Amino acid sequence: MVGGGRATMGTMRISARADYAVRAALELAVRQGEGPVKAESIATAQDIPHKFLEGILADLRRAGVVSSQRGGNGGYRLAREAGAITVADLIRAVDGPIVSVRGERPTQLKYTGPAEPLLPLWVALRANVRQILEGVTVADIATNGLPELVRGLAEDPAAWENP
Repeated sequence: MVGGGRATMGTMRISARADYAVRAALELAVRQGEGPVKAESIATAQDIPHKFLEGILADLRRAGVVSSQRGGNGGYRLAREAGAITVADLIRAVDGPIVSVRGERPTQLKYTGPAEPLLPLWVALRANVRQILEGVTVADIATNGLPELVRGLAEDPAAWENP
Protein backbone atom coordinates (compact mmCIF):
# COMPACT_ATOMS: atom_id res chain seq x y z
CA MET A 1 0.00 0.00 0.00
CA VAL A 2 1.32 3.43 -0.87
CA GLY A 3 0.48 6.27 1.52
CA GLY A 4 -1.54 5.06 4.46
CA GLY A 5 0.44 6.95 7.06
CA ARG A 6 3.75 5.86 5.57
CA ALA A 7 6.59 7.81 4.06
CA THR A 8 7.13 6.73 0.50
CA MET A 9 10.28 8.23 -0.96
CA GLY A 10 9.62 11.71 0.34
CA THR A 11 5.83 11.83 0.59
CA MET A 12 4.23 11.54 4.01
CA ARG A 13 0.55 10.71 3.93
CA ILE A 14 -1.81 10.13 6.79
CA SER A 15 -4.54 7.81 5.52
CA ALA A 16 -8.24 8.37 6.04
CA ARG A 17 -8.18 5.22 8.23
CA ALA A 18 -5.50 6.76 10.48
CA ASP A 19 -7.28 10.13 10.66
CA TYR A 20 -10.59 8.45 11.50
CA ALA A 21 -8.94 6.17 14.08
CA VAL A 22 -7.50 9.17 15.93
CA ARG A 23 -10.82 11.03 15.76
CA ALA A 24 -12.74 7.98 17.01
CA ALA A 25 -10.31 7.55 19.91
CA LEU A 26 -10.70 11.25 20.78
CA GLU A 27 -14.48 10.90 20.75
CA LEU A 28 -14.21 7.91 23.11
CA ALA A 29 -11.77 9.80 25.36
CA VAL A 30 -14.07 12.77 25.89
CA ARG A 31 -17.03 10.44 26.49
CA GLN A 32 -15.11 8.08 28.80
CA GLY A 33 -17.54 8.40 31.73
CA GLU A 34 -20.65 7.71 29.65
CA GLY A 35 -20.17 3.96 29.32
CA PRO A 36 -19.94 2.20 25.96
CA VAL A 37 -20.40 4.49 22.95
CA LYS A 38 -22.15 3.15 19.86
CA ALA A 39 -20.27 3.24 16.56
CA GLU A 40 -23.17 5.15 14.99
CA SER A 41 -22.76 7.88 17.59
CA ILE A 42 -19.02 8.17 16.94
CA ALA A 43 -19.62 8.19 13.18
CA THR A 44 -22.21 10.95 13.46
CA ALA A 45 -20.20 13.08 15.90
CA GLN A 46 -17.03 12.90 13.77
CA ASP A 47 -18.64 12.73 10.30
CA ILE A 48 -17.05 9.35 9.54
CA PRO A 49 -18.78 6.85 7.21
CA HIS A 50 -20.33 4.29 9.59
CA LYS A 51 -19.32 1.11 7.71
CA PHE A 52 -15.75 2.38 7.32
CA LEU A 53 -15.64 3.19 11.03
CA GLU A 54 -16.78 -0.33 11.97
CA GLY A 55 -13.69 -1.78 10.27
CA ILE A 56 -11.43 0.75 11.97
CA LEU A 57 -12.94 0.00 15.38
CA ALA A 58 -12.41 -3.74 14.75
CA ASP A 59 -8.72 -3.04 14.01
CA LEU A 60 -8.44 -0.93 17.17
CA ARG A 61 -10.09 -3.70 19.18
CA ARG A 62 -7.68 -6.32 17.81
CA ALA A 63 -4.78 -4.03 18.75
CA GLY A 64 -6.08 -3.68 22.31
CA VAL A 65 -6.77 0.04 21.99
CA VAL A 66 -10.55 -0.17 22.36
CA SER A 67 -12.83 -2.74 23.90
CA SER A 68 -16.35 -3.52 22.80
CA GLN A 69 -19.50 -4.64 24.55
CA ARG A 70 -22.39 -6.30 22.74
CA GLY A 71 -26.07 -5.80 23.37
CA GLY A 72 -28.55 -2.96 23.65
CA ASN A 73 -26.27 -1.03 25.98
CA GLY A 74 -23.20 -2.06 24.03
CA GLY A 75 -20.64 -0.02 22.21
CA TYR A 76 -16.98 0.89 22.41
CA ARG A 77 -14.68 2.40 25.01
CA LEU A 78 -10.96 2.95 25.28
CA ALA A 79 -9.28 -0.21 26.58
CA ARG A 80 -6.76 1.85 28.58
CA GLU A 81 -6.36 5.41 29.77
CA ALA A 82 -6.23 8.04 27.04
CA GLY A 83 -2.85 9.13 28.38
CA ALA A 84 -1.47 5.66 27.64
CA ILE A 85 -2.55 5.60 23.98
CA THR A 86 -0.29 7.40 21.51
CA VAL A 87 -1.15 8.59 18.03
CA ALA A 88 1.49 6.09 16.85
CA ASP A 89 -0.48 3.25 18.53
CA LEU A 90 -3.59 4.23 16.59
CA ILE A 91 -1.84 4.58 13.23
CA ARG A 92 -0.04 1.25 13.62
CA ALA A 93 -3.31 -0.46 14.55
CA VAL A 94 -5.03 0.55 11.32
CA ASP A 95 -2.15 1.05 8.84
CA GLY A 96 0.83 -0.97 10.09
CA PRO A 97 4.34 0.52 10.23
CA ILE A 98 4.40 4.31 10.42
CA VAL A 99 7.25 4.86 7.98
CA SER A 100 8.07 2.60 5.09
CA VAL A 101 9.86 3.07 1.81
CA ARG A 102 8.30 1.24 -1.13
CA GLY A 103 6.32 -0.77 1.43
CA GLU A 104 9.40 -1.94 3.36
CA ARG A 105 10.79 -0.85 6.71
CA PRO A 106 13.91 1.29 6.23
CA THR A 107 16.04 -1.24 8.14
CA GLN A 108 15.22 -3.87 5.50
CA LEU A 109 16.58 -1.77 2.64
CA LYS A 110 20.00 -1.92 1.08
CA TYR A 111 21.54 0.76 -1.13
CA THR A 112 24.85 0.84 -2.97
CA GLY A 113 27.14 3.49 -4.39
CA PRO A 114 25.98 7.08 -4.27
CA ALA A 115 22.57 5.97 -2.91
CA GLU A 116 24.09 4.54 0.33
CA PRO A 117 23.38 7.74 2.33
CA LEU A 118 19.66 7.26 1.64
CA LEU A 119 19.35 4.57 4.30
CA PRO A 120 20.37 6.79 7.24
CA LEU A 121 18.15 9.53 5.79
CA TRP A 122 15.08 7.23 5.78
CA VAL A 123 15.95 5.92 9.26
CA ALA A 124 16.29 9.51 10.54
CA LEU A 125 12.94 10.39 8.98
CA ARG A 126 11.37 7.41 10.73
CA ALA A 127 12.96 8.42 14.05
CA ASN A 128 11.67 11.98 13.68
CA VAL A 129 8.12 10.89 12.82
CA ARG A 130 8.15 8.41 15.70
CA GLN A 131 9.34 11.11 18.11
CA ILE A 132 6.28 13.19 17.27
CA LEU A 133 3.64 10.45 17.01
CA GLU A 134 4.86 8.42 19.99
CA GLY A 135 5.15 11.61 22.05
CA VAL A 136 1.51 12.65 21.66
CA THR A 137 -1.27 10.81 23.47
CA VAL A 138 -5.00 10.83 22.94
CA ALA A 139 -5.26 12.68 26.28
CA ASP A 140 -2.84 15.36 25.04
CA ILE A 141 -5.09 16.10 22.07
CA ALA A 142 -8.39 15.72 23.94
CA THR A 143 -7.28 18.28 26.55
CA ASN A 144 -5.58 20.59 24.01
CA GLY A 145 -2.29 19.86 25.75
CA LEU A 146 0.00 19.12 22.83
CA PRO A 147 3.65 18.74 23.87
CA GLU A 148 5.84 21.83 23.54
CA LEU A 149 7.87 20.21 20.74
CA VAL A 150 4.71 19.80 18.63
CA ARG A 151 3.39 23.25 19.46
CA GLY A 152 6.75 24.80 18.56
CA LEU A 153 6.88 23.06 15.19
CA ALA A 154 3.28 24.02 14.40
CA GLU A 155 3.86 27.67 15.35
CA ASP A 156 6.46 28.07 12.59
CA PRO A 157 4.61 29.81 9.72
CA ALA A 158 6.68 27.83 7.21
CA ALA A 159 5.15 24.62 8.57
CA TRP A 160 1.77 25.70 7.18
CA GLU A 161 3.07 26.40 3.68
CA ASN A 162 3.19 23.96 0.80
CA PRO A 163 6.40 24.56 -1.14
